[in-house]
Parts: sequence; C-alpha cells; structure tokens
Amino acid sequence: MNFEQRLKKAVNASGRMTILGVSTLSNQVVEAMSYGGKHYFEMADLYEQSGKMIAGYCRTEDAMITNSASAAITLAIAGLITKENRYAVEHLHKVASERKSEVILMKGHNVDYGAPIETMISLAGAEVKEVGYANGCRASLIEQAITERTVAVLFVQSHHCVQKNMPTISEVQQVCIQNQIPFLVDAAAEDGIDQFADRCDLVVFSGSKAIEGPSCGILAGREPFLSYAKQHRSFIGRAMKVGKETVFGLLAALEAYGTNTMSIEIQRDVLQELHSFDSLPGVSVQFIDDPSGRPITRLRLFINPTKAKLSALELVDALKTGPIPIYTRDYHANEGHIDLDPRPLLHGDTDIIRDRINTLLGE
Repeated sequence: MNFEQRLKKAVNASGRMTILGVSTLSNQVVEAMSYGGKHYFEMADLYEQSGKMIAGYCRTEDAMITNSASAAITLAIAGLITKENRYAVEHLHKVASERKSEVILMKGHNVDYGAPIETMISLAGAEVKEVGYANGCRASLIEQAITERTVAVLFVQSHHCVQKNMPTISEVQQVCIQNQIPFLVDAAAEDGIDQFADRCDLVVFSGSKAIEGPSCGILAGREPFLSYAKQHRSFIGRAMKVGKETVFGLLAALEAYGTNTMSIEIQRDVLQELHSFDSLPGVSVQFIDDPSGRPITRLRLFINPTKAKLSALELVDALKTGPIPIYTRDYHANEGHIDLDPRPLLHGDTDIIRDRINTLLGE
C-alpha cells in the first residue's frame, strides 16, 4: 500500500487551519518549488534577494522569510532585544534579562492560535507584560505600562482576539510613536499585506494562509529592525531556517496574490448548495460575515438541541470522526452553532458535507 492510500482524506470547511495543512498550492507555486528544490544557490544571497522582493509586495523597507509566522514573531523580538550587540546575539538567553526585554501585550490579545503567543515571545528571551482585561483595554493603559524595560508593544490582528472595547492599531501606534517604542503587529492570517507598512514598525504574515504559499512566514518592516532580526539567522534562527524550495514557492504565491481571491458572491454561491440544511429538524441557517472585517462570508448552522438529533458539540465530534473527517469552525459550538467556510472547499466537498450532515441530523 502506498503512502497516499494510508492517509485519510479530510474535508476542510473550517478555514486556513494549520492542523489541516493551511492551504492547497496552485500549480504555479508547486512548479516554483520544484525549480528551487532542483538547483543550488548561495543561500545568503537567495535570502537577501528574496527579502527585497517580498518587501516590494509588502511596501516596506525590508523583509525576510521565516519558516512560520510564529518564528517571525520570535526573531523580530530577539532582534529588538539584542540590536547590533554581537555578544548578545550569540548568547541571547544568557543576557536577555539584563537588557530591555518586556513586551507589552493586551490581555485580549494573549491568545492560543495553535500555540500560545506567549511561548513565541519567551523563545525570544522576552517576558510578557499584560495590560487591560479579558473584556477590553484602552490605549492609556498601554502607555501607563511602558517602562525603561519595554522593548516592544505587540498587537495581534486576528479573529482569535477580543474585538470589543479594544484600541485600534492606529491608537496603539500613536502611543508607541509618542514613547519611541517599536510597534510589532501580528497579522498572520490577514489579507492586504501592503496595508500595514505605514501602521507599524514590524509586521508578521503567514505565507501559507491568505497568500496561499508553502508553510512559511514573513517578517516585514522598517530598518534597522529587520537587520537586527536577520542577525539571528545563524543562532536561534538556525532552528527556524527556510529551504530554497520554500523561498521560490512563496515568491510565486506572492506574484499571484490577489488574483485568485474568492469573492463574496462566489462564496455565497458555494454555500448555497448547503443552504438546504434549514429543512432538517432543529436546524436553521444564516449567512454570517467575518467578525474581524475580512472579505469572508460563512454559513452558520444553528442547532436546537431539544429538536435536533445531536447538539452542536455532538455534531462537531461526529463530523470529525466519520469515515471522511469533516472539520468545521467550531469555536462557538458550546453556544449551539457552527460555521462552514467555503474558501478551502475542493471539488466534491459540498456533496460529502451535505450527505454526512443529512445522515446525522435527518429524519
């Protein structure tokens, strides 16, 4: 039995999720990765030249490719701690506590996106200084938390974060400018990679989510902050190095970025095939726009546990453990509803979803 036959096909109606391999790759990206993998290059030159090209797409002064968005966060902060001090770069975790190494992070942004963001900050030798509360924060609280040990303020632009009663990127940026503190934005899954250049000093993107490239990350932004981060490539960054095939794949994905975007109208057309679920006992459906403002619409299934055969939580479990695992957006299953995201669905997936849910919830 070959390898492919030993693997289960999974249906991704959740989104660009790391646990499902994030995105599928276009032929253009695969061909570029093949070219990169079949040739030799001076890697230092490849990294430098590709960084300049990536910066062009992001409209920033410079950029570097990392093996993940998480790595980009770690390298950015490590660079801010050590700056140009070569001894500090080589002995990061020995000296970090003696240098500016507090990262201010709003409590509502202290999330687990598959790994705790605190872990990525700690890997850089920094400590998290939380501000605000679980249900909100104010820009003034960030300013009050700044001390002589503050090395950066980190802002997480994500649907994972608290959305209400939170300061905007612009408000936090002004606090950082007034206090001369580097401002780092984690925008890993966001669209519009050229929209952050004027809003922060450093920004992090995932290369495999909205960009739909291979698994990797991007750190982009101003000098000298990029130069600081690059110095760590041969030290803590050695564990985060990027292969030549990934560099070529990301560049191909960036070249095509935005040309294959699924419009809201097309997303609704795909989901319309599943709109019939509202005829099932105890089920109602509704189109829901992305809460963080991204151009995404999803189909929400509201499950009434007193009328449906399964609760929302039971349905999520049954879908994942079926003959073909089906993953939905189940963040609010405990509240009685799940969402179906049309963007990652492949040909035939809607038929699989429809048949399985009809089997589980039908008469």
